[in-house]
Amino acid sequence: MFHRNPIPSLTRRDALRKMGAGFGTMGLAGVLAQSHLLGSPLPEINPNTSPLAPKPPHFAPKAKHVIQLFMPGGPSQVDTFDYKPDIAKHAGERPDCVDRKSLRNTKMGLMPSPYSFKQYGKCGKHVSEIFPHTAQCVDDICFIHSMHTDIPEHAGAMMMMNAGHLQPSRPSMGSWMVYGLGTENQDLPGFIAMSPRAQPRNKLANWSNAFLPGAYTGTYVNIHDMKPERILDDLKNKWLPKVDQRKQADLLARLNQLDLHRQQGDQQLEASIQAMEMAFRMQFAVPDAFDTSRETKSTLEMYGNSEYAKGCLLARRLIERGVRTVQLSLSIDGYDIAWDTGHGNIVDGHRKLAAACDQGIAALIQDLKQRGLFDETLIIWGGEFGRAPTSEGQKGRDHDHYGFTTWMAGGGVKGGISYGATDEFGLTAVEDRVHVHDLHATILHLMGLDHERLTYRYSGRDYRLTDVSGTVISDIIA
Repeated sequence: MFHRNPIPSLTRRDALRKMGAGFGTMGLAGVLAQSHLLGSPLPEINPNTSPLAPKPPHFAPKAKHVIQLFMPGGPSQVDTFDYKPDIAKHAGERPDCVDRKSLRNTKMGLMPSPYSFKQYGKCGKHVSEIFPHTAQCVDDICFIHSMHTDIPEHAGAMMMMNAGHLQPSRPSMGSWMVYGLGTENQDLPGFIAMSPRAQPRNKLANWSNAFLPGAYTGTYVNIHDMKPERILDDLKNKWLPKVDQRKQADLLARLNQLDLHRQQGDQQLEASIQAMEMAFRMQFAVPDAFDTSRETKSTLEMYGNSEYAKGCLLARRLIERGVRTVQLSLSIDGYDIAWDTGHGNIVDGHRKLAAACDQGIAALIQDLKQRGLFDETLIIWGGEFGRAPTSEGQKGRDHDHYGFTTWMAGGGVKGGISYGATDEFGLTAVEDRVHVHDLHATILHLMGLDHERLTYRYSGRDYRLTDVSGTVISDIIA
């Protein structure tokens, strides 16, 4: 950020070094004086020009915030929410409709779900025994059983689900959302991505801004250590009090504004200015937002003690404070693509994973309803693809991108409905098929954004989240 046009008598690097040392005996006024900057005013910082300032939607929105409950690794639709009793009737068989050459390790044929299903709610939705808490919320949920995507490979499918494209270096959905709408709280990032214990190796797929300006990137938080002061690295300044930090930040911003004026605009420098200002404000806003000790005992008990449940509670606290988009990914034992344990053992693996997230998800829905936030918050649950109804070995299932389940709740979608369907064995979407681009178009629509108008000019063409396709699923909108 300090790469051109040194200020006479004192370079910006020198100024930064002196500020980092608390200005020594010179003080802030001395730095400005030696820089010959007191004689002429520097460009003022206009808070209304912040790229994160709230922006008007294209039309009246149904929702104001998004919470994405991302389930990386591919949860099995036929073992969770897509009840297929015909699998048990034809166990071990390989009917033509499931005999796909692109599916590996399926020679043992159809494998019945090891879990029992029961009907819940007024809608009578069948839900697996491993999601007993979420099952109590089915009348608030819209299940989409006809999802399909392009490839059955984790990295590419995660990029498709989160960024709308198989190739890297495309902006994530959360970044597009903040680019289009800004955010309501200027002291916190507009897009926060969280996960318990996971390594942030999937940054490009999940929360990258790619070619959008840097202000729209997702801020990653590892929620394993729930102490508010440790949520983010380097959150506190050990050497300077708040007043002196404010002076330091103001000086640095003005120096960068002067450089920006001389260069007649520089996107990277603008992003740096905004990032440093956000970093200053975050050190005071983050501890408050992430301090769950202020919640009531009944609220904490409702969510439960799992790390993912705590993440669900944090998601509510963040959108309550105006954060536009929160992505909460499920990881377990440090494994990023947690649901991929389904290869070897659906029986134990899926039960363990569901137990880690089920209570927290249901509590999130109930909590948002109690606080009057449910109707303005869109919740999205799902992975990058599903799992085949055929067996891989004795207990596992391979990837299935032909048909899988995603569900949404709140934020203007109809509750208590199931949209679309897979075939009788749950492998392929056959009724009201929904591609990932259609899902993204619908999410943007619920937020008041036209997916065809939300574009960004880069490298000679206009890009958008939905690439060159996508249709809003109007039948699920309340």
